Amino acid sequence: MSVLHPLRLEPIFKSMLWGGTRLPGFVRYPAPTTDAIGEAWMLSDVDDSISIIANGALAGRSLREVIAAHPAGIFGSKIPADGRFPLLFKFLDARKELSVQVHPNDAQALKFKGPGHRGKTEAWVILDADPRTSRLYAGFKTGTTAASFRAAMATNTIPETLHAFTPKPGDCVFLEAGTVHAIGADILLFEVQQTSDITYRLYDWDRVDAKTGQPRPLHIDDGLSCSNFDAGPCHPVQPKLVGDRHDVVSCPYFSIQHWHGDNPVSVGQAGACRVVVAIQGQGTLAGEPFQIGDVVLLPACLGPVPVVPNGSLRFLEIGLGGVA
Repeated sequence: MSVLHPLRLEPIFKSMLWGGTRLPGFVRYPAPTTDAIGEAWMLSDVDDSISIIANGALAGRSLREVIAAHPAGIFGSKIPADGRFPLLFKFLDARKELSVQVHPNDAQALKFKGPGHRGKTEAWVILDADPRTSRLYAGFKTGTTAASFRAAMATNTIPETLHAFTPKPGDCVFLEAGTVHAIGADILLFEVQQTSDITYRLYDWDRVDAKTGQPRPLHIDDGLSCSNFDAGPCHPVQPKLVGDRHDVVSCPYFSIQHWHGDNPVSVGQAGACRVVVAIQGQGTLAGEPFQIGDVVLLPACLGPVPVVPNGSLRFLEIGLGGVA
């Protein structure tokens, strides 16, 4: 009989100069620092930031250790060739704007960083935003070219080249690798991405890091070589209603389904790994408490498990793709 069970992991907090104070309370875990916290990595197999199991018989063991011991139990038949969990899940609290940045695709990550590195395709789900101050920057305005973007660098007008809009809770933005983007101020969101920590910073709002007294470094040449100037503006995804859920994203790396309601449902799939993320309300998952801020890994060997809302509950079910 498998020792695997629904896995909750200890959050890994990341201090960022643009971060805020909401994440420890949101995920109900003590803050390790008084510094501003920008990210809570809820499931990570990134080197030097590998998640630790927080519950059950496997508590205290690392995610990588559990995967090595039970690869088929975690992934079913689609075991990643490198044995690593292919996705990274995090919450972000942006009190100030993040840098304007871009991430490489798989081929570019291999070229620039070498074997073992992935690109970064990602998606955001907005949890909270201030309609007066919050903006998302996603993709270029129509007509922006590499030449006009370089000209904007010279005149310090880069934000004017980007497609921008005011997000609202529930919006999902899908960002393929190569999409230049930035998260604006006063936004709380959930992010799923490939397991990668490669970021090329193109513009940082002319600010200075208070700890160093210096601007943060930019990565202009590498960043521009990864930027897709043909993609144009990136708008929120229009979900497709399928039964009791909305299908939001399906790409080679992951799928996202958004569930909302007060009726019991089953999530997960026999032989397939799933991650379930509570974004509003509370209830139970596989008989255990499940509430806003929870991220739970469902190993493939478990198959479907019940979710029972206590009132209205919103959650995401995320599948793995392209990992064989």
